[in-house]
Amino acid sequence: MKSVNKEISKYDILIHGLEDKTYTYEFEGNDDFFREFEQEIIEGGTFKVKVTLDKNATFIKVTLDIKSKLRLECDRSLETFEEEFNSEAVHIYKYGSVAEEMTEEMEVIPFGTPKLNLAQLIFEYILLQVPVKKLHPRFRTEDGDEEGTMVYIDPSFQKEEQEEIQDPRWAALINLKQISESNGTS
Repeated sequence: MKSVNKEISKYDILIHGLEDKTYTYEFEGNDDFFREFEQEIIEGGTFKVKVTLDKNATFIKVTLDIKSKLRLECDRSLETFEEEFNSEAVHIYKYGSVAEEMTEEMEVIPFGTPKLNLAQLIFEYILLQVPVKKLHPRFRTEDGDEEGTMVYIDPSFQKEEQEEIQDPRWAALINLKQISESNGTS
């Protein structure tokens, strides 16, 4: 028999026997929640989720309103910092004969499914809020990230780059010109 994970099971919603109407649930999580998932992006943190579940005969629409405060590691300084995120997401569960994921926002669950566990879904939507480049607030400027600004330009690099931009049909003439310049003739 499969063992029940106490931390993950906190995010179960019993759907078997629910009437066709709207329900509201609230969940909270902390570092224990993030330790349950194999990942290296989120160091830890806390979150609150308000779940609105609209149930009808053919599908269940789950709306997640997530407020989180995450501990992240700065990609530039490797310092840990906290960042707040707010997001809203919608996920649809359709009833069918076989469980399968249709899209990232929709999946099929078998008729008679007794409960939904929202832990993985909550985790994925929190993870989507984390930027690809995690910068400590002190490295952010109003003008944006300065990375990518070239400080020194090598003149030979610039000349080679300009020649590459030119029409390739002129390559033979450019080559002839370079040979004559190196021989001292013009």
